[in-house]
Amino acid sequence: MQGNPLFMQQAIALATENVVSGRGGPFGAVIVRDNTVIASGVNQVTAINDPTAHAEVMAIRHACAELKTFELKGCAIYTSCEPCPMCLAAIYWARCEAIYFGNGAADAAAVGFDDAFLYDEVQRSHSERRIPTVRMMAAEAISSFNAWREYAGRIDY
Repeated sequence: MQGNPLFMQQAIALATENVVSGRGGPFGAVIVRDNTVIASGVNQVTAINDPTAHAEVMAIRHACAELKTFELKGCAIYTSCEPCPMCLAAIYWARCEAIYFGNGAADAAAVGFDDAFLYDEVQRSHSERRIPTVRMMAAEAISSFNAWREYAGRIDY
């Protein structure tokens, strides 16, 4: 599967402009369907005080709003850097069909964006994680899943 260099150039230009303008980190992304850019996003973590405002997540939010759907089937994402674990999960949840990236995880780590610890954390048991992770009230919590299972109007995703 071959990506289109023009779309990667757009993602890289967005990332660079985001830094040069002082608006955010060095990350940009575009979502493409049928050889047309549907939406774009840049890193806005510090600009809007949202730790989830990564370029890929922002592009997904904009694309879903534009297309009025929660699925991006038939779409590809071009991102200036290999997606972090959160963004990778968001891309999978959005059902994008291809991921094209410029910088790799090691390149990101070299400039202070090291996600290796997150990959390590998800492999640990709950009791071994850096942030205490404790299951509680499981018997009560299952009621929401039971309600979902029985809800006739649900939209599976």
